[in-house]
Amino acid sequence: MRIRLLGGLEVTSAEGQPVRFATRKSALLFAALVLAGRRGHRRETLSEGFWPGRGDAQSRNSLRQALADIRRWFPAAGNAAISIDGDQETVALTAGPDEADIWLFERKLAEGGTAELAFAADLYRGDLLAGEVIPDGLDEWFGPYQVRYRQKAQQLAERLSLAAPESASAAETACERLAERLLASDPTAEPAHRALMRIHAARGHENAALRQFETCRALLKKHLGLEPEAQTQSLAASLQMRGGDRRSAPTHDAAQPAQPVASPARPHDQPSVAVMPFDNLGGADDEYFADGVVEEVTAALSRIRNFFVIARQSTFTYKGRFVDVREVGKELGVNYVVEGTVRRGGDRLRISVQLVDAETRTQLWSERYEGAAEDVFEFQDRIAAQVAGAIHPAIRGAEIELARRKPPTSLRAYDFVMRAYPNIWGRRKDTNDQAIELLKKAIAIDPAYGRAHALLAWCHASNAVFLWAEQPERELEKAVAAVEAAGSIGDDPTALTAAGAALSMGGDQERAATFIEKALALDPNNAWAWARRGWIAIYRGEAGLAQDRFQRAMALSPMDPFAFAVRLGMGYALAKTGSLSQAVAMAREVIAAHPDIITSYRYLAAWSAMNGDLETARWAAQKLMAAQPSFTIERFRSLPVFHNTPGWANKVAEGLKLAGLPER
Repeated sequence: MRIRLLGGLEVTSAEGQPVRFATRKSALLFAALVLAGRRGHRRETLSEGFWPGRGDAQSRNSLRQALADIRRWFPAAGNAAISIDGDQETVALTAGPDEADIWLFERKLAEGGTAELAFAADLYRGDLLAGEVIPDGLDEWFGPYQVRYRQKAQQLAERLSLAAPESASAAETACERLAERLLASDPTAEPAHRALMRIHAARGHENAALRQFETCRALLKKHLGLEPEAQTQSLAASLQMRGGDRRSAPTHDAAQPAQPVASPARPHDQPSVAVMPFDNLGGADDEYFADGVVEEVTAALSRIRNFFVIARQSTFTYKGRFVDVREVGKELGVNYVVEGTVRRGGDRLRISVQLVDAETRTQLWSERYEGAAEDVFEFQDRIAAQVAGAIHPAIRGAEIELARRKPPTSLRAYDFVMRAYPNIWGRRKDTNDQAIELLKKAIAIDPAYGRAHALLAWCHASNAVFLWAEQPERELEKAVAAVEAAGSIGDDPTALTAAGAALSMGGDQERAATFIEKALALDPNNAWAWARRGWIAIYRGEAGLAQDRFQRAMALSPMDPFAFAVRLGMGYALAKTGSLSQAVAMAREVIAAHPDIITSYRYLAAWSAMNGDLETARWAAQKLMAAQPSFTIERFRSLPVFHNTPGWANKVAEGLKLAGLPER
């Protein structure tokens, strides 16, 4: 099999080399021919569909060039396994029946045996052409195929789960993997949820099956505003009846029921979270590992200080019972609940974790982790760090939404800070100004609110470094004043990070490093602090140290709103160490995802010019000037972040000059 369309586009030549078509249109044209099979497509249909609006002659010429690109990899020959055939009217791909994954997928579905269905399940690595950028217009071409194969995969997951394979069989494993892949691309796919419910139940894990149902219900409510289908609810009801008293009977002493926890005072009414005992889906020998993961996750979350974490001894009174998260929320007085499962399969460990709103049962975040079972304790520590790093922004995002829904008359200092958060990540001047106003309102209510002062310092420093202010030096003075006004923030990693970042952007790398190191001592899983530690290394002229720090930040919180800054930091470190092509690729990646972040064009213009690509550099320079007409190389060159690296600053300035940006 040399053609894969499910889960992405991968093609291998007759020599076993990965095929790299010259253009994206050539690659997508090849995919269209694979989907059409032996019947092919009319040339007129292809030229109009792929090159609309160009006129008949030009679009047909573009089609000929794309077909020539494909034939370069698959030349016509009498014994060619894959070739492009056609006449003046049609074009078709000729290949053996086992050369393309979608052809095999269709054939195995038609054969219908359990082994064949399991084979088809393993072929489905994800949606058709997943991850491929499909230009406007062509989405109408490929969209129906994507929907069709996703539906077939969902039906396949249902069929396999109903086939009742023996526990731990290859078919059961294939069904589970397929269901999880389907939910990764579409969390509301009910057939996949039902398949996992049946698999958990077949293994004797009714609690896990019912939690899957609760997850399904929460996701449908969140994304579609719907309740589960009657078939899903009926399956859940049968599981509840089957579980009977066994499920409700606790494994611990019944004389020690769960007791509500009297929570100590929480500064600024911070949110609270409980980490529930994880379901062990493996053997009894793995119980210690499941409990150990919960202990490590609880300890890691407790270090964050942004929310209150219920002690382990309180949550473990629920061990062995299926409990509705809403009841947990009421009994323990928490806003959020962390649930999970642990399963060992051979020499592999798999941990699934989810964060749920205790009041609405809405799933806010979920992730699955896999690793070798050789060193369970190292794996346990790593998972705890990554879970803590991911849950932190997920809870912050939920608190932001809650603050947004409150009427202005009921807002407290904490709510104003939450409302400011989405605007503080250095994207645009207008949002940064909004954050400043919100933080000032928080300080007016609570003048001693250290975090509000520290975040205000960050916003003023951003005004300076991103050249959003006419007088950058004045903004840096305001940033330093806000840091001083923050007072005692020694127990708040977020405030320490914000203050350290502001000082770093103002050129005081030594004092900034002190703040950041203290933040990491309090919370080793603080992704923002790791990212700022990377920037400090760059500003100190130690770019070789920065890459690992940025990678640590990205591993801890890949979906965080500041992820774009981490990617740019990684690009900056690569540029300073001579890997300009990789740096340019990262800048392009950020621009594709966030075209409104102006500073990305600044970096792309400089790095492309330094790499000899003046066409890209000048394009980026034009984008920069259109968004920021007041930009000059002199203003940029004078920023304090360049004080320790004058040689590098000169290179950047020369690159910006080559890109066509004004010097003064």
